[in-house]
Amino acid sequence: MKILKYSRQRESIKASLSRRTDHPTADMIYTDIRTEFPNISLGTVYRNLNLLSELGEIQKLTCGDGKDHFDWNTTPHYHFICRHCGAVLDLPLPPQEELQSQAQKAFGGTVDSHMIYFYGCCTGCGQSETPGQ
Repeated sequence: MKILKYSRQRESIKASLSRRTDHPTADMIYTDIRTEFPNISLGTVYRNLNLLSELGEIQKLTCGDGKDHFDWNTTPHYHFICRHCGAVLDLPLPPQEELQSQAQKAFGGTVDSHMIYFYGCCTGCGQSETPGQ
């Protein structure tokens, strides 16, 4: 396993992400830590977030909006994405291990994890609204 040299910037990125539950983008993290590191580049934030994701310390979420979102919580869980405001929220739903077993049987190979996104309109946007209004 690769040993990483300590980085104050990386630790600040991790700390910023650990305080959030809104599944921020790299741009949002960049804005958050610029007060502490005014000379940090957006590229440094992206590289560190991708590295932390590769190491399994955070999750990278691709939600269909063209931006990667990041999640401090690496335990298996599902996400809800609001089609109206774009919010990415944790769903309080236990992982469906039976679904993974069924996928493995159907696939015939090895399935070791799964990620599911649910889409709709969040309670903050109003349950009767439709996207684009």
